[in-house]
Amino acid sequence: MNIRLERFLLRRSKLVEVKRRALRRGVWFKVLSHMERVQIDLTIRVVDKVRSSFLAKVLHPLLRKLLDAMESNVWRLVKTVGADLAHKISEAGKKLGCKRVEEWVKDLNFIRFLTVMHMNTPGLYKT
Repeated sequence: MNIRLERFLLRRSKLVEVKRRALRRGVWFKVLSHMERVQIDLTIRVVDKVRSSFLAKVLHPLLRKLLDAMESNVWRLVKTVGADLAHKISEAGKKLGCKRVEEWVKDLNFIRFLTVMHMNTPGLYKT
């Protein structure tokens, strides 16, 4: 489940969910300082929905740290390696005259496929 930082995230239920996931994955204490953990815990106890723009500005970097730390290695590779491979392949397709080549770069399933293929390719054959 990929949680994005949007306005709906700044509700008690979503903050509790992110905290619970961070505790399960062991990043709650590794990524956040004591003061940052206290800020989130206090917000959970006091606020049902964050309405203050100042509090939202304080919480967003903390939640971003947690979400980045909880992101899987495969998803990181999808965003970096897979997207780059899809772009290179689409450029080659353009040179060959393919008409629907722009869709390849936006196709998440194709990008995931390229990422998995890259992960399973022996190092000797990677360029």
